[in-house]
Amino acid sequence: MRKVNTNVSTVIEEIGKLKGSSISMEINKGRRKIEKYQGVIENVYPSIFTVNIGGGKNPLSYSYTEVLCGDVVINKLSTN
Repeated sequence: MRKVNTNVSTVIEEIGKLKGSSISMEINKGRRKIEKYQGVIENVYPSIFTVNIGGGKNPLSYSYTEVLCGDVVINKLSTN
């Protein structure tokens, strides 16, 4: 379900601010399957953003509409 009072440009700005930050993610894969990851937002492109999980060479990529619809939930990890 789409987030109320939010649009794609707002999501792009928020994710752009998190570039290089440590994050935790929850990805809804459907049928009650939720995957959880921790990683770093590597790059921000016009249509997608990439997340490096565990120092791997192949980062995961997601679209901003997945965040807008709630299929991908991103939380910034605190650095204490």
